[in-house]
Amino acid sequence: MKYNREHFLPVSREDMEQRGWDQCDFVYITGDAYVDHSSFGPAIISRHLEAHGYRVGIISQPDWKRDDSIAVLGEPRLAFLVSGGNMDSMVNHYTVAKKRRRTDAYTPGGQMGKRPDYAVVVYANLIRRTYKHTPVIIGGIEASLRRLAHYDYWSDKIKRSVLLDSGADLISYGMGEHSIREIADALDSGLAVQDITFVPGTVYRTREGELSAYEPVMLPSFEEIVGDKRKYAESFMIQYTNTDPFTAKPLVESYPGKVLVVQNPPALPLTTQEMDDIYAYPYTGTYHPDYEREGGVPAIQEIRFSLTSCRGCFGGCSFCALTFHQGRIVQTRSHQSIMEEAEKMTKDPEFKGYIHDVGGPTANFRRTSCDKQSEKGVCQNKQCLFPKPCKNLQVDHSDYVRLLRKLKKLPGVKKVFVRSGIRFDYVMADRDDTFLKELCQDHISGQLRVAPEHISDQILRAMGKPPHNVYQQFLDRYGRVNRLTGKKQYVVPYLMSSHPASTLKEAVELAEYVRDLGYMPQQVQDFYPTPGTVSTCMYYTGLDPRTMKPVYVPKKPHEKAMQRALIQYRDPKNYELVKEALLKAGRGDLIGFDRHCLIPPRQIRNKQRRRRS
Repeated sequence: MKYNREHFLPVSREDMEQRGWDQCDFVYITGDAYVDHSSFGPAIISRHLEAHGYRVGIISQPDWKRDDSIAVLGEPRLAFLVSGGNMDSMVNHYTVAKKRRRTDAYTPGGQMGKRPDYAVVVYANLIRRTYKHTPVIIGGIEASLRRLAHYDYWSDKIKRSVLLDSGADLISYGMGEHSIREIADALDSGLAVQDITFVPGTVYRTREGELSAYEPVMLPSFEEIVGDKRKYAESFMIQYTNTDPFTAKPLVESYPGKVLVVQNPPALPLTTQEMDDIYAYPYTGTYHPDYEREGGVPAIQEIRFSLTSCRGCFGGCSFCALTFHQGRIVQTRSHQSIMEEAEKMTKDPEFKGYIHDVGGPTANFRRTSCDKQSEKGVCQNKQCLFPKPCKNLQVDHSDYVRLLRKLKKLPGVKKVFVRSGIRFDYVMADRDDTFLKELCQDHISGQLRVAPEHISDQILRAMGKPPHNVYQQFLDRYGRVNRLTGKKQYVVPYLMSSHPASTLKEAVELAEYVRDLGYMPQQVQDFYPTPGTVSTCMYYTGLDPRTMKPVYVPKKPHEKAMQRALIQYRDPKNYELVKEALLKAGRGDLIGFDRHCLIPPRQIRNKQRRRRS
């Protein structure tokens, strides 16, 4: 389906003039290309403001080396909005080995280098050089997860709140729809941005003696956490237990010069009606036509014909930042809302009959984990699924099953896939096979991707994942259900190397498990210490913030390379690393020609090696 410029928000003065605008209320600057799709945060926030009567213009990927690049739409009446994009700009730019990535899926033609490192800081400072007094509001994943002092993996140091380094006036953290509307209305009423200190889901700056927050919790100061890793872990855990909108307190972090950074409690979760309204905005569902000559924006391909059914996740994996960004309370769209989007999708000439996904952070979460969360929030010091399912957990796949059944009956739909991750421990807590049976029968194609991550219970505890025997039980159940459906389908496990608590001993055990699988997994992730996760806190401090007990952390690049190579020991290029790892781990018994061995005593030419395996 072709869209013209007028279907998008203005990106130039000419676009503004065609709408009869002499000034935007907000100018949104983003590190991504402009994609007007509900999977892109800038699209949601800008359309949300538009729906409430505000004029919004978009500047995507401005040239940060030129001051005039952020002036193309002029000065906004109310504020600049700044986001690094759908990913943290440092994750977007660098692998876990800190090597520069070659492509950027969120840039036209996949071109790398169209945004700066630490994009939010750079863009906000760029604005400040030209517009000294215009309010600057930062948001999105990069600002959200860096809202207070945090460990930065790429510089290997503690960085201040991004609010201070960027020179912005406010952070709108989390998903942002509630907070940005309140901020907009406050600015529109004439309130100075310095006086907007009351909006949930925001972070602001003040000074000692001027703090007005109700019952604030004082975090260890910036100087304390820089000087003491234990203090950092303590601060992180206070933040982690104050991520729920019903129970959280304002958090205050002090800096030299009597500066205070104040985090208000999170915004309330969206109701189903609010979710429906937001996903019903007139998104074009694709990238701006200016990008056609460059081949479009690669990131649109997978999500263009996918459907978001939920937000939030009560899974609580240690290496995931969702607790800090979307929260643990699951929010869902109605069937009607999703069906209307799907029907619109089927009318797109490029739709081939395949809905690529129906899900969210976790596809099979379509309700809160228990009824009390809607009024009282989640438990502060307990998880819903870890270390085992809570006795109050309400396991129910029936709503998701009904939704999938409706979608697959739509005229023009050949297949509805479920490609978002599913929580296999949540499936195992459901005694009814209906969901698993229909998943196997209708919604996967030969392979189901799940994330056991590891086989060592010690590491799984650090990860906040269920014990390995739960995964084994799931495999048995999956096999039984597939036999009933008459299908021969497989599980593709996602595995992670070098997570805190993983020594070479556990890495070798994982390699032996891979050996017994009979094939080399392609989906291997070396642990990446990104802001806002329990695991990153462990990585930096060597302490598990939940218990304050020491945890082993593989940090040296060579050890991390060995742990990753062990999982893919069949790859000839990993031979020397695997051999070194086995000898260091005292597992020379795995070097030889017996069936249980991982590698032979010496490297064999690739053709011979393939023949033997």
